[in-house]
Amino acid sequence: MIKKINNRGMTLIEVLVTIGLFLMLVVAVAELMIWGNHGKDVVWEQLSTQNEGRLVVQDFVNDLRRANASSIGSYPISLAQSQQITFYTNVDSDSWREQVRYFLQGTTLKRGVIKPSGNPIVYNPANEVVVDVAHDLANATTSIFNYYDQNYSSASSTPMTYPINISAIRMVGIKLMLEEKPNVAPAPFYIEAKTEIRNLKSN
Repeated sequence: MIKKINNRGMTLIEVLVTIGLFLMLVVAVAELMIWGNHGKDVVWEQLSTQNEGRLVVQDFVNDLRRANASSIGSYPISLAQSQQITFYTNVDSDSWREQVRYFLQGTTLKRGVIKPSGNPIVYNPANEVVVDVAHDLANATTSIFNYYDQNYSSASSTPMTYPINISAIRMVGIKLMLEEKPNVAPAPFYIEAKTEIRNLKSN
């Protein structure tokens, strides 16, 4: 018997199909790697934003808790708005009390500090040193700062209504909504805190 050997190779169509399947597999793997790296970057950026938010809230609480009359005798709080607050506190090791201002500009929370100067001493706005303290805020239409009078309690925490009676403020709350990339998951991160002003406590 004669054994018939089939020496027929792959046809051109089979080669093209094989190459096509291989290219589809390569593209799929590349897409997975790209999205994996993208997701990792988003998570790290969100964690960085959250850490920045926690730090600024803690710094704000520390600054405001020590608020006191200015070095020229002004009331401890000079401005109380939903996205801006100005008060006097000692932020360094000298004996003067600086004017400290937290305010929202765009999506960035900023902190401005004015050291008293001159004779007689004044708080000159031209000497304000402003730094960015938190980025990617989504508080454009919501309050960052809330104010509470002596009737505040954990059971009833309704903030004061505007216009704020500055002399009635006993506690201030800060609430940040942080969102690194608004159109990309995860959801916005909220961080908030409240602090009493020691030198204005009425009990």
